[in-house]
Amino acid sequence: MVQAYILIQTEVGKAAAVAGEISGIPGVTQAEDVTGPYDVIVRAEANNVDELGKLVVAQIQAVEGITRTLTCPIVHI
Repeated sequence: MVQAYILIQTEVGKAAAVAGEISGIPGVTQAEDVTGPYDVIVRAEANNVDELGKLVVAQIQAVEGITRTLTCPIVHI
């Protein structure tokens, strides 16, 4: 299982709507709108890195109002 935090920048005033829509995507375990340089922080999981990439590119980035994403895989050292 691969888990990651996905940091999202949105268009002005779209953070709550983006977080709400993303929270319904399978594989997303949490989506919160926040303040600071990013507008939404998402925690997601997938079976492997390829599936995580597909989740981000095909489903999360397709949500209207997103301008940029940064995916941060979780590592256990």
